[in-house]
Amino acid sequence: MSCPECLTGEFLPGEPTGVLSTQGAYLAAGPVQPSKRAIVLLTDIFGLPLKNCKIIADHFAKELGCDVWVPDYFAGRPVAPLSKMKMLERAVGPMTTWDMICFVFGMIPNVPAFFASRPSVADARITSFVKAIQEEKKYDKIGCVGYCYGGSAAIRLGSTDLFQSVAIFHPGPFTVDIAKSIKAPAFWGCAAVDRAVSSTLLEQTEAMYAARKGTDSFLDYEFKIYDGTLHGFAIRPDLTNHVVKEAYDAAVEHTVSWFNKTLLV
Repeated sequence: MSCPECLTGEFLPGEPTGVLSTQGAYLAAGPVQPSKRAIVLLTDIFGLPLKNCKIIADHFAKELGCDVWVPDYFAGRPVAPLSKMKMLERAVGPMTTWDMICFVFGMIPNVPAFFASRPSVADARITSFVKAIQEEKKYDKIGCVGYCYGGSAAIRLGSTDLFQSVAIFHPGPFTVDIAKSIKAPAFWGCAAVDRAVSSTLLEQTEAMYAARKGTDSFLDYEFKIYDGTLHGFAIRPDLTNHVVKEAYDAAVEHTVSWFNKTLLV
């Protein structure tokens, strides 16, 4: 929970077609079994109750031809209930003191749920889940795509050996040092306006990656800023806004292309 836009968005059309499986996770199975690779999709603060993550997982499973898992890393208690999600009612500018006061006081009832799934706890659950599906399915490679709260988790867990490629969309606050510790190729999908992460931080992070070119520490990376978008666009887009729809569709396409490039089996 980093900014008011964490709570704004829309429902995607359609219904999920996958099933609940290991540790209560949603599984969108690949068209050919057994699947040699898999993607773990880490949700925003609304977790599995928001159908968007499942619909996106279904699309990835079809387009990537592999299993896509959406773990319940909130253990049945998402940080925010769906009743908190609302439409964006006005243009977004710099966060004012009043914006921050309203956001903080509005989230007070959710503090216990946030504490129950604070980063150290969420990371441990995700790690346990990935080890469980790897033991069960024996995948050759596993990639990760994370959105918002899940994007932050993808950054942190990218520094482990869990994933061989990551895609990070509009994460919460992080540091360049944390980003520098990521061991896997990384795609960064950024909103044009994001009150959770400054443009300066993104520029510094991209510069860190660029400085590695030609060295032994270089890792494949890509930064993409999607014009006309706000924090959350890649998971809770307003498809009636043609600019946002184009950006959302592009983000989905770029994710598929990224994993087809960096998660080869």
